[in-house]
Amino acid sequence: MELNNLKPAAGAKHAKRRVGRGIGSGLGKTAGRGHKGQKSRAGGYHKVGFEGGQMPLQRRLPKRGFKSHSLKFNAEVTLAALNQLGAAEVDLLTLKQAGLVGALAKVVKVIKSGEITKAVKLNGIGATAGAKAAIEAAGGSVA
Repeated sequence: MELNNLKPAAGAKHAKRRVGRGIGSGLGKTAGRGHKGQKSRAGGYHKVGFEGGQMPLQRRLPKRGFKSHSLKFNAEVTLAALNQLGAAEVDLLTLKQAGLVGALAKVVKVIKSGEITKAVKLNGIGATAGAKAAIEAAGGSVA
């Protein structure tokens, strides 16, 4: 094998389709565009979702829903996760270091999911009514 013998694999290269070059080419006259209509014209095409002037689907359907931008700053922690953490005092920083809440979280709330047996003191963290009762029953407190 030498540099002057190199060539691409068979079938890797093929000639570009030259349209509008006479009858003999097989792609003369209309050049593969068919007859008349928007798609046959030079520069004639439309935007995505355009339906020929009919009201497009995305405008016919009603607007729905809302997603709050503050959602990314809120997080929740389960009782089971707190029990597994095993820390006596829990605040936002300890939860972030343990990876239980995201780095962006500013407001954290404990929800009643699972059981808690260890006494845990919450600092600057909210809790639902059920979760608060469970924490206090285990000997902990919510500040």
